Amino acid sequence: MLAVSRHRSFRAAANELNVSTSALSHSIAALEARIGVRLFNRTTRSVSLSEAGAQFVQNVAPALSTIRDALEQAGSFRDTPSGTLRINTSVGAAHQVMLVFIAFLQRYPDMKLDIVTEGRLIDIVVEGFDAGIRLLETVPQDMIAVPFGERQRFAVVGSPAYFAQHKPPRTPADLAAHRCIRSRMPSGSIYQWEFERHGEAIRIDGDGALTLDEPGMMLAAARAGLGLTYLTEWNVSADLVSGTLVRVLEEWTPPLDGLCLYYPGRRHVPAGLRALTETIREYADAKRKRGATNKKRRRH
Repeated sequence: MLAVSRHRSFRAAANELNVSTSALSHSIAALEARIGVRLFNRTTRSVSLSEAGAQFVQNVAPALSTIRDALEQAGSFRDTPSGTLRINTSVGAAHQVMLVFIAFLQRYPDMKLDIVTEGRLIDIVVEGFDAGIRLLETVPQDMIAVPFGERQRFAVVGSPAYFAQHKPPRTPADLAAHRCIRSRMPSGSIYQWEFERHGEAIRIDGDGALTLDEPGMMLAAARAGLGLTYLTEWNVSADLVSGTLVRVLEEWTPPLDGLCLYYPGRRHVPAGLRALTETIREYADAKRKRGATNKKRRRH
């Protein structure tokens, strides 16, 4: 029932629980018949909790959480962790940590990962996730955060063909004379490009003929010379190396905190989540050591 209330869809809840939609619907109907009240309001297009259903969920959720914790604590006595971890993250972050996911599953073959990618920030507790992976600055302060990976920067880039016809901007204010490939946020709002130098912070809502909501399409448009785009260094690094894109305003984009794994603070952390946390920390330590070694080699 909690899965149906989260997804507001029998089909989506059935997929999460790995049961058929009809079996789940029959189970809910049987529960409603047993207690004699309607828990969900159903139409052909939507499912929502009734007043009685909302009260029921509020009352049973803590008890189910306690039962889940008890099962997880009992399972922690296994030699290796098992079960499924549901992780919410963005597409870009998932690509960056895919090697960690692979290493984790190779190390713990009894574990499963259910990775859900979306741009919007959600309440991972309400939506039924064990953890999330996002930029550290976006994580709620009541969560336990495990930082990993390098600090990240944004970059303003355009193609050589574009700059052959347009003078490169020297300050963010110069962007008023340029075509900008605008980015739509999951909320529907247009993302304002953020700049900072010597304590001066500026937000720019650039003008342009094209608005997109996916980094790969923004890169394609920039390569085609349609304008300047604003993406993370991780997104544009290959193009900068190959020369298909050129970076400008680099001194106006200081580094930000990198990615982190985060999860709700509670008395007991599932064994599988502890194992994933340890794998991430090992990955971060190894990456820092490689970075330090490379710096020493460059000095010599």
